[in-house]
Amino acid sequence: MLTHFTRRQWLQGAAAAGAAWTIVPRHVLGGENQTPPSERIGVGCIGVGGRGAYVGNLACALGNKVAAADVDRQRAERFAGSGPCVASTDYRELLERDDVDVVTVGTPDHWHTKICIEAMKAGKDVFCEKPLTLTIDEGKKLCQVVRDTGRILQVGTQQRSSAQFLMAVAIAQSGRLGKRIKATCGIGGGPGGGVFPTADPPGHLNWDAWLGQCPVVHYTPQRCHGSFRWWLEYSGGQITDWGVHHLDIAQWALGYDLSGPVEADGRGQFPNFPDNVDPVDFFAGRAKLPNGFNTATTFDVTVTFANGSSIVIKPGENGIVLEGEDGRILVNRGRITGKPIEELTAADRQRLADEIVKLYKGRPIDPESVATGGTNSGIDQASVELMANFFASVRDRQQPISDAFTHHRSVSSCHLCNIAMLLRRKLRWDPEKEDFIGDAQASELVSRPQREPYAI
Repeated sequence: MLTHFTRRQWLQGAAAAGAAWTIVPRHVLGGENQTPPSERIGVGCIGVGGRGAYVGNLACALGNKVAAADVDRQRAERFAGSGPCVASTDYRELLERDDVDVVTVGTPDHWHTKICIEAMKAGKDVFCEKPLTLTIDEGKKLCQVVRDTGRILQVGTQQRSSAQFLMAVAIAQSGRLGKRIKATCGIGGGPGGGVFPTADPPGHLNWDAWLGQCPVVHYTPQRCHGSFRWWLEYSGGQITDWGVHHLDIAQWALGYDLSGPVEADGRGQFPNFPDNVDPVDFFAGRAKLPNGFNTATTFDVTVTFANGSSIVIKPGENGIVLEGEDGRILVNRGRITGKPIEELTAADRQRLADEIVKLYKGRPIDPESVATGGTNSGIDQASVELMANFFASVRDRQQPISDAFTHHRSVSSCHLCNIAMLLRRKLRWDPEKEDFIGDAQASELVSRPQREPYAI
């Protein structure tokens, strides 16, 4: 029977072993009678509904709230409020401002890459919500722009700033579970829905700009705002939404965070996506689908790596099971359990604590705030830690914990899963060339046609 270890219990055990954790000083996050050293950093927020507003406010708590942009005028104005923050419906106006130093991007997924690239070329550092890209090719372009400009790009996969996930990675990389690991990521199923009626877009929304690079369609409320992620045109459904959180940790644990799998295979149910429709034709706008959610509702897909390790993504209990020939652990946002955890000695905990500091690139992380169960007065502490990590990178110009290069590899694996399920066959992948092997149809899906004037 597995013993339940909370994050706080793990920290208490590590402290008993003399674990050396680096604490975030209070003045980094600010507070009463405290002045954050980052207050001179001007923050501009692009895409400020839902999660975009959440991460925008986290950034503004560490800097000066200067400007907000959203194609939905009501959202831009609501986020800007009545203070000195300037609201706009055109993000390019925000990027032209000299008083904006960093940008948060909380738009729908199909806008992430273009805005991130233009922001970095305008001299801004960027915090972008996950998933970073709509296609594999977009990730390749983003990584090149990070190299060319030297800008900081942090991705909002906050589990990289969460103590129990860092411990799971450290345990897997220590060899304690074995040399060949199978990771199973439970992420729940995706919703179905439709066919939905069309309507005239509301006057406060620029629908053409919202569509961006994607084909022109009539406005449907269910396409927009929070439910955009259930349309393949704009996102990858549950596979890239929840899936990229867990697959990112799993791929890191397996040691392939800067590489990728060699094979993808699986099956999924795609509502409103008839079997006789070629995905290449659909993404090119040559094939029309019923007007309803079309991302996978159920799925069972596996990516396999060169050493035989694998990652499975399926519905089920949310969390990651890491299992090798020598042991098995389960980790999620509430706990980490398993016999390998129970058997840790004080010396083991010390070594793992040291490895966690290395995994976090030596940066400050507050173990107590991350160890309190994930929330504190309604605030996700891992998200707070991740934003603090971003601002630390802005100051010292070192790569953040969720950088463009590792996230590109993680979300690429998610894209591989969707492509394999859409094509209904096993696919071989070259992680060095970042292309499919011997499959021209699959290779066409590495990128997509983009509509002018919104092309990257």
